[in-house]
Amino acid sequence: MSKPFMLRPFGLGLLVLMLALSADQVSKYWILYGLDLPNKGSIALLPFLNFTMVWNHAVTFGMFGGVGNAGRVVFSVVALAVACCLLVWMARTPSKLTAACVGAITGGAIGNVIDRVRYGAVVDFIHAHAFGWSWYVFNVADSAIVCAVCVLLVQNVLMGRQQQTT
Repeated sequence: MSKPFMLRPFGLGLLVLMLALSADQVSKYWILYGLDLPNKGSIALLPFLNFTMVWNHAVTFGMFGGVGNAGRVVFSVVALAVACCLLVWMARTPSKLTAACVGAITGGAIGNVIDRVRYGAVVDFIHAHAFGWSWYVFNVADSAIVCAVCVLLVQNVLMGRQQQTT
């Protein structure tokens, strides 16, 4: 008897993809239409955390920001192509942890593509800062991508150490 779909790595990956994508899109909708952050600009939440409205027309850390309107199409097509490759990886991996991480990365990538198509730019609003230091403004999709990549890197390092000891 086979495992239920959601207990298989691919099923878990799809679940995490949908959770990351949903959390991203719901948070952006609330920021734009519930909190009305575009008209408020910035709201202090904690001494080290603000909601600050930024329309990101570029990619990670503002790279390639000067490519104009063509960038919207190019970035979206590239992100969707990468998402397709990630789905293949997710379907083929026997590891639930890898599938979950790849699902989070894919969900985040798709969330940012939806923004580019819908608004012409990605909605960024989470702004961490402290002691004169300020990080880039980001969103839930970016967080899902970065956290999942970090977990994959740690997993890879730990697996490499296990293979060296055996």
